[in-house]
Amino acid sequence: MIQRDTILKDVNKLLNVALTPEHNGLQVEGKREIKKIVFGVSATMELFKCAKEAGADMVMTHHGLIWNNAETITGVFGRRVAFLIKNDINLASYHLPLDRHPKLGNNAQLAAKMGLKNIKPFGTYHGIDIGFVGEVKPARDIENFCALLNGECVVCGPEKVKKVAVVSGGAHDMLGQAIEAGADLFVTGSRDEYVLEQCREACINFIAMGHYNSEVYGIKALMEYIKKHYKVEVQFIDVPNPF
Repeated sequence: MIQRDTILKDVNKLLNVALTPEHNGLQVEGKREIKKIVFGVSATMELFKCAKEAGADMVMTHHGLIWNNAETITGVFGRRVAFLIKNDINLASYHLPLDRHPKLGNNAQLAAKMGLKNIKPFGTYHGIDIGFVGEVKPARDIENFCALLNGECVVCGPEKVKKVAVVSGGAHDMLGQAIEAGADLFVTGSRDEYVLEQCREACINFIAMGHYNSEVYGIKALMEYIKKHYKVEVQFIDVPNPF
């Protein structure tokens, strides 16, 4: 058992939450003493119900409930908050900090999964870089990346991939930045109508893993960090989402 605030103080510092223009960290307050933490991608009622059944004292997610704007505690949002308060469960969420972290972040984890070398920051959002770009040595077939990432592939660039840019989640609008960076492949979570033609005209490959599927990596890495450093039970709960 450990104090909630001890864990959160450590994680807030680790992920450097002050650098990002959002509300990260504790979003809904529950019990102070923590025996078990459930981890998941998004703060949904399904995850909360599973966390309650699992005996969690805290839920940690990548996508939280509170962003930049104040909301009224009504509707779907209100029911989620009410469930957490009723069951005395904490909610702590880390969005951009868990995208951009150089070791635990979604994009660093994806870069490692793809075996990228000479990794550098990439993908400017609200004045900060949240993704990474790296080299593939030796160059690998685009089909290799499509199979590895199990995403929706747009093959319009070089067959042999030498340079990859990656920004998880809803970052298809950063495709232009990947083109400017000279990437042979851009990996993200989502895609839109214009992506195909932009890829054709710029001769670049594109993989959309699904927003959810591209962002399971960071929260799992954070779970392993907490498991290693604290005497607390942890569990990742998958709530599958193809989008």
